[in-house]
Amino acid sequence: MKVFVTGVAGQLGHDVVNEVCSRGYTAVGSDIAPEYAGVQDGSAVTKCQYVAMDITNKEAVSAILTEIAPDVVVHCAAWTAVDLAEDEDKQEKVRAINAGGTQNIADACKKLDCKMVYISTDYVFDGQGDTPWHPDCKDYKPLNVYGQTKLEGELAVANTLDKYFIVRIAWVFGLNGNNFIKTMLNIGKKYETLRVVNDQIGTPTYTLDLSRLLVDMIETEKYGYYHATNEGGYISWYDFACEIFRQAGYTTTVTPVTTAEYGLSKAARPFNSRLDKSKLAENGFTPLPTWQDALTRYLKELES
Repeated sequence: MKVFVTGVAGQLGHDVVNEVCSRGYTAVGSDIAPEYAGVQDGSAVTKCQYVAMDITNKEAVSAILTEIAPDVVVHCAAWTAVDLAEDEDKQEKVRAINAGGTQNIADACKKLDCKMVYISTDYVFDGQGDTPWHPDCKDYKPLNVYGQTKLEGELAVANTLDKYFIVRIAWVFGLNGNNFIKTMLNIGKKYETLRVVNDQIGTPTYTLDLSRLLVDMIETEKYGYYHATNEGGYISWYDFACEIFRQAGYTTTVTPVTTAEYGLSKAARPFNSRLDKSKLAENGFTPLPTWQDALTRYLKELES
């Protein structure tokens, strides 16, 4: 099986390539930079074939994917800077990447009759209430530009292809790029106290664990919408910060505040990021380990 992975300089793409290669499959990595620009950790992602590709260039996407002729495309590339996406001068670019770029890839996959995995987000929902969102729920009400454009990407895939996996994730952390854990560790080194919101509820997702699930999926034909985060229960960002400092051995004091009290975000954030993951087990997929266990392993990964 040949797997083409977009966004390999990001957190998830990096781990997907490594997982693909670990199972003996062929991986081709792609991102917009001329050369691979992620962490140089000597893993498979730094050694596999790399192709520079601008997903917003329809002709380039079609030509490159036709030449590579993959069996599966795992589409991890996206605009993920949520607050920056709200800037009026950025919105056209955000839509071109998250919606237009995804449409370009879906069109190429249709032409090649190959499988596609699209990584989406809990931000496609309005984040209200306290009931976990089911993967087949169509009650879409994105609160911000990022969520709206990711929803448009979902619809591009679902309306173009039959052989697709749309996988919504939340609160992602991995080796490449920035994330909440890295931010907390950096702040915890500098300050004795910090404020973290306690009224946004969800579950973290470790890209190393998620990548294993995604490769499990592409080995099947159990297409459709899925939700995938680590197990371990629903928590707030405050809860997450406290556990990060506890496991890291920091003495930093964390003060819980409401989103309104925190008040620094330009984009509206969902209060309810609870994702119902029961469909995974129902379709024979192994759920991810607990987020507490994932955090332990990730902190060790950062140290290595």
